[in-house]
Parts: sequence; structure tokens; C-alpha cells
Amino acid sequence: MILAWVSSNCRVHLMPMTNTRTQNNTRSIYLETFGCQMNELDSELVAGSLGSLGYRFTAESGDADIVLYNTCSVRQRAEQKVWSRLGEMRKRKMSQPGLIVGVLGCMAERDGQDLIARMPVVDIMCGPSELDKLPELVDNAVRTKSSLAEHDPEIAMRRSAKQVALQGNASRRSSTLAAAGDSLENLDLGRMLSPVDFDDRRSAYVRITRGCNKFCTYCVVPHTRGAEIHRPPEHIIDEIKALADQGILEITLLGQTVNHYRFEHDSAVTVDGIVQPQKGRTYKGSHNRDAFAGANTTTFADLLYRIHEEVPGIKRLRFMTSYPRDFGDDVLQVIRDCPRICRFIHVPAQTGSNRMLKMMNRGHDIEEYYDFIARCNEYLHQPEIGRPLMLGGDIIVGFPTETDEDHELTKELLIRSRYKNCYIFKYSPRPGTVSYDKIPDDIPDAVKKTRNNELLSIQTQISDSIAQEQVGSEFDIFVEGLSRHEHKKRGTDVKPGSGMVGITIGGSAPSAQTITIDPQTQGPTIQLSGRTDGDLIVFFNVPTTGLKSPNDYIGKIVRAKITEADKLTLTGELV
Repeated sequence: MILAWVSSNCRVHLMPMTNTRTQNNTRSIYLETFGCQMNELDSELVAGSLGSLGYRFTAESGDADIVLYNTCSVRQRAEQKVWSRLGEMRKRKMSQPGLIVGVLGCMAERDGQDLIARMPVVDIMCGPSELDKLPELVDNAVRTKSSLAEHDPEIAMRRSAKQVALQGNASRRSSTLAAAGDSLENLDLGRMLSPVDFDDRRSAYVRITRGCNKFCTYCVVPHTRGAEIHRPPEHIIDEIKALADQGILEITLLGQTVNHYRFEHDSAVTVDGIVQPQKGRTYKGSHNRDAFAGANTTTFADLLYRIHEEVPGIKRLRFMTSYPRDFGDDVLQVIRDCPRICRFIHVPAQTGSNRMLKMMNRGHDIEEYYDFIARCNEYLHQPEIGRPLMLGGDIIVGFPTETDEDHELTKELLIRSRYKNCYIFKYSPRPGTVSYDKIPDDIPDAVKKTRNNELLSIQTQISDSIAQEQVGSEFDIFVEGLSRHEHKKRGTDVKPGSGMVGITIGGSAPSAQTITIDPQTQGPTIQLSGRTDGDLIVFFNVPTTGLKSPNDYIGKIVRAKITEADKLTLTGELV
């Protein structure tokens, strides 16, 4: 049996489901994900836990008895899509009183009971720190709704089942209590107990930290996901080993700031001798090993090295996202010395102005950021061996009080950093943040739009220049599936996933289902897509006939020479 869920780009992801009940007795669930890689991973874990209990998943919301939206609050646009979806569900409930609607993730945590008051169609509210409780919430909602519908369908249509699990800021307690109460660890570890079928997928996300301690003035994450919690390294490595045994070849380590990772073994919280996650403490990083790390401490550099050495089945190891101040030379040395750790580093800067950085409470200045970029290039930029360093960044345009001078400094940041790709967003105030509560949004939208377009134009030129530099070089390519061109030819055109625009694939792998070949209409070749270890997208053709099928390439690493370049896309031929 197959379970599926849909991400924000409407692609379907497949995994097996253990079902102890008959399908006729099982309610069907539609799960749609909005937001970042953290949300993608949360959805995968949630789908696994619900599927193991016998729930049947569907790729069409109209076929579902239960509709769940895993939400994001970082950008206004993602929130608007969720509100639109809930409006559609309100209409649908008029004809389907027993329908269960749930809001998961950051919107649920941030808006709390106000969301149900504004949108009574919602039956389930579950924050990101309480997702381990979701199976119980779903079961209770189903029982409540069934009872209401049985006695009075009209009441059931108007009244929500109202099952709520929100942690708020309760995680910001003492280190001992916060770690001991971290029941989400069981959700992550559940993957090892319920193996996933990765026949059509070779990449996966693995979480190493949860939450954030930074409190940037524009960001809701510390409020919705709580304090920074670090998972025990043995748990992380065991999970990766289990994934490797299931056929996974590429791992992306996830955290709001992965390079903050530090696990102190001599002070671990234990319950009945079982090592528990630890609450991370804020520290100012350095170029060397964390000064606070003792001999019995696993730092981020240590963790990277251990995964590389202890899990040889993982052919590529990625991570995101990082923070510039706490990125020591020890991490750069490990990346340089371990050939299976990728040469792509995503480190948001947000602005090139020190005045803006201070207002954003970023905790570093632009000089520190440029020093970080210089050190990265010194250690990791090795085009002579086919391993050039590729950088990615984030920029916020039009933060309150941003002047033309601040904007010019951000343009300089783009030029000096030479990002392979950069996510450039117009500032949108997020309720619950310091900037929303205390700093008026005084930059006109027209000005934001103009500045945004200027930065996009600069970044496009840089991306194109970087791509052109790769022509004639050879790279190892991790093959992911059909190219966009092939999808269009087949009428299966899908919005490119994050991997197609240059971040990482991880838990949102492109459609890599078995490729059907029709020699009469297909032609002699078919175009596939893959990535270098610097996260450059490469298209290349393979024969449709012969000893090797196009399906034999998916999930494999091949060698290709770059023949053409266009912005973020490279075209090559197999060597």
C-alpha cells in the first residue's frame, strides 16, 4: 500500500504504509506542506507516524476525510495560500459535515486559538513542537466529529472538533526541563522503526537541531519552534545509518543554524540511562574549535566528520542553514578533507548595511561576514580539482528605515559574495516579531519592488557568470530524474523543486518515478537532471535504447563534462 502527501509545489511524494486495518475502515488524509525544508521534513515524519497507525493518504484533497495543512509563518505569501485553502474548506464543509480540517506548524503556534476563532472550519491545531501528539489529536477529532454528525449533521457542519496542542514558549525553560520534555525526538527516531521505501528517491533530510536562540527582529521561528535543542549525535548517526540501509545516498542535515550544533556528553540529560536532547546555549563563535567545547563534546565539525567516516554508504552530505559568526575554521577543514561533504554553503546575510544588521539583531557585522566568505574561499574553492566552492544567501529588501545608502551596501554585498543563487524577498512584517510590534514598516511597496528588482538583476548576472565559468569542466553528477524539458515534452510539467533552483533536494526530491520509454515518440535520447556537489543543476542526454535504461541512471553518480551554460542551468555530456 502507498501513502502520499503533497508539498506546496503540488508534487506527490510516495512512501509505503503499514496498515493493520482494512482500507474500508481507514479514513483518508490529504497533507499539504508550505514553507521550508523543516516543514518538508515535519510532513514526512507526520505522514510516517499516521500511516503506521493505518491512515490512508491521498494526493487529492477532494478524496480526503481529513485535510491537514503544514504551515509556515516566515513569509506572508505562504500564509495567504493557507488562508485561501481554509476558505475553500469552509465551502466544502457545507456538503461534507464530517470533514476534519487541521492546521499544523508555525501558523498554528503563532496564531493559536485566534485562528480557530477567525476560521471555525479548523478542527485541529498543532504547533511544530507538538507534532508527536498529532495522531492522538486526529483520533480525538474523528471521534468527536463522528459523534456530532451522528446526532445532528447541521451542528457538526458548524462546530469544530477543536483539538489543540500548542506549546508556545514553554520550551524556554531550564536546560534540564526543556531537554527532558523534548518528546519530538521520538518522532525523528520513528523513521528507523517504520522503514520508508525509497525506490524512487535517493535523498533525505535529517534534523540535527530544533528551534533557534537568535531572535532576529523580523523572524518568528524562535517564537513558533522554541529554544534551540540539539539531538544526541548517536541518534543522528543511527538514523542516517538506517536511511543508508534503505538506499539513501544523499543526506541534508537540517537546523535553523546547523553550525551551532554542540552536544556535551558529560552533562547530558538522561532518563533511566537514556541520553536525551540538550538545550543549546548561545555563544560567540570563533575561527577555531568552540572555546566552550570540552574534550567530551561533539561539535558540528566533529559531527560532520563522524557521519562521513561512520556511514560510508552516504555518498553526499549536505547541510543548511548556517550562521556566519559561528562558522569556525575547524568546520571548513573537515569539509575540505572529507570528499563526500558537498561544497555548497548557504549562509544568509540579509543586508550589506551594518546599521540594518544591528536593527535586525543579526549579532554580526558585515566585516565579519566578508571575513567568513574569504575563509570559505581560502579553504574550499578548488576548481582545479573540479570542486569549486558555491555559496548561497538570503536578502531582505526594504526593512524599516532602509535608505538608498543601505541599499547600495547590499548591492555591494551581492557583488562581493558572488552567490550561486540568493533568495531575495521584500520585507513583510510578521505578527509576533519585534519589528512588527516596535518598528513601523515605513518603506513604500513601490520602493521595495524597485530595489528588489535591482538586486535580482545583479544576482542574475552573477549566476550567469558563475555558470559560464564551468563550461569545459568535468563534475560528478548526482542524477535525480527527468529534466524540466522532458517533463514539458511529456505533459507532466511540474514546478521545479528547491533542488532545481539551487538549494538542496533533501526531503523534496523531484519526481523520480520509473521512466516509461516509447521509442516511436521519445526519440533516440532522453534528458535527465542532476546536481554537482556544489549544487549546480546539470542537464544531460542518455540513450533510450541499449544495454542501459535511463532508469538505471537515477539515484546514481555519473561523470559529465559541461558543454553549455545558462544562468543556474548547465548542460553536459556523459564522460
